[in-house]
Amino acid sequence: MSDLLWDDVKCFFDLDLMGSLPDVRVPNASVEDWQAVLDLVADRGWKCQYSEGETVVPVPRAEAVLSRPTDAECPDLRVWLTDDVLAIFSFHADDEIDFDVDLRELQGQDRLDVLCGFLREIGRRLGKQVLMDPEGEYGHPVLGFDGEADRVVLLADPQLR
Repeated sequence: MSDLLWDDVKCFFDLDLMGSLPDVRVPNASVEDWQAVLDLVADRGWKCQYSEGETVVPVPRAEAVLSRPTDAECPDLRVWLTDDVLAIFSFHADDEIDFDVDLRELQGQDRLDVLCGFLREIGRRLGKQVLMDPEGEYGHPVLGFDGEADRVVLLADPQLR
């Protein structure tokens, strides 16, 4: 069974309303949480690519990534949930895991189920909320993984958007 139904949430996947790259985040994270996400990607066998600038290198330990010099280029980790659904993690800070998804890749129930499954897996692994905010509207989540409900839930009223 789906966590969310497309007809109930499709307004939150509207490019004009949400921006094409909403912000997905795990607040109150730690270096250990980042490592747990890296381990999850490896455990699940998701295709991934880690890069520092234009240079692709093997995925390092989270501690190494997050302890780089402040003037170093921010690395990213691209994770393909399916052949055509991509999440891009940016290592901006050790206290918040953040990544982008492209709403153009997340249209329809099947793709929504892929996203919800990904958010669930991260939330369960970390025992934390995973929140999705409209692009540029940090702190105003519209949906997210709720650990008590053990599923992705709406956090905003679709009628208000």
